[in-house]
Amino acid sequence: MVERAGGATALPLRRFWQSARGFWRGDTALLAWSLIAALAVTTVVQVVVQYRLNLWNRDFFNALEFRNGREIWHQSGLLLVFVAAAVVLGVFAVWGRMTFQRRWRQQLSADLIASWLGDERHRRLDLWNGEHQNPEYRIAEDARLATDAPIDLVVGLLSSLLSGVTFVAVLWNVGGSIDIPLGDIDVTIPGYLVVAAVVYATLTTGTMMLVGRNMVDVIERKNQSESALKYAFSHLRESTVSEAPPAELRDAMAAVPPALNDVIRQWKYLCGQHMRTTYVSQANALLAPVIGLILCVPHYVQGTMLLGDVTQAAAAFVAVQGAFNWLVDNYPRLAEWLSSANRVGTLLNAFDRIETPEATKSAE
Repeated sequence: MVERAGGATALPLRRFWQSARGFWRGDTALLAWSLIAALAVTTVVQVVVQYRLNLWNRDFFNALEFRNGREIWHQSGLLLVFVAAAVVLGVFAVWGRMTFQRRWRQQLSADLIASWLGDERHRRLDLWNGEHQNPEYRIAEDARLATDAPIDLVVGLLSSLLSGVTFVAVLWNVGGSIDIPLGDIDVTIPGYLVVAAVVYATLTTGTMMLVGRNMVDVIERKNQSESALKYAFSHLRESTVSEAPPAELRDAMAAVPPALNDVIRQWKYLCGQHMRTTYVSQANALLAPVIGLILCVPHYVQGTMLLGDVTQAAAAFVAVQGAFNWLVDNYPRLAEWLSSANRVGTLLNAFDRIETPEATKSAE
């Protein structure tokens, strides 16, 4: 059964975790921790392969610059090895993530269903009005989203942290320092590529947070409207099958158009949110590789960087941006997860409140 919160009603997100963490305990604990360990090791090895590909990028383009045919063929052979390793690791990572998500959802959904049907809570819950309405949608759809996103987000965050540390070191070593003339003096900026990467990532992340600050609320309203529409259709079907009185049937039919209009309106708001965040993500995807190359131009022109060093630094700059902009890339999905987890937590809180004497008395 679902673990219950003690005392006062818990915050929805906290209440969700109180129940969802049961996957790491009991009979499923060994599976859960084994999958986490496997995914962590896989993520580390993937970053190692990514780093080795970054070195390959340098060696290959240096061989091109010096027209070293033998080295070019050698590096081409190495590329096949690295690609094969990356593919195998990627396939295993997909298996690990989806297995974790499938088994976690199975346990959480089973617990939610047992709590919903136990002690006839499904009947008693219908006597209340509130944010816990449409439990079927929350158990089927929100529980899926609430257990699907966290593992992807956590694995992605771990990968970003490791990549950030690794490729910041690459940028620092490859880029070195740069002298900027200011009047009669030259100002030396050590590790200028790292400084530029941090400044650029701060700007893009800050912009994403600003333009997408309302996305969680918009997604939650969209999910609520979707569940209300499904409820309206379900009620209409039940009314037609049970041959309800004409007045009740008319009411059920009349409830569908407003529910559909609300869904369309909420999707319009969500479209606007995605459009604003896409401005940032698309601009970043196009600008980051070019900015990395442009920043290396002074050293390349002066002859202090080889072509391979330039491409290595540019690739490292993109990797650092990908790591630092984890929030930029994952903000919409994080917002979707927060919305679904809150909705599941709200339903769990409703189950808890049903058990109180006050709730039982009011239902009667």
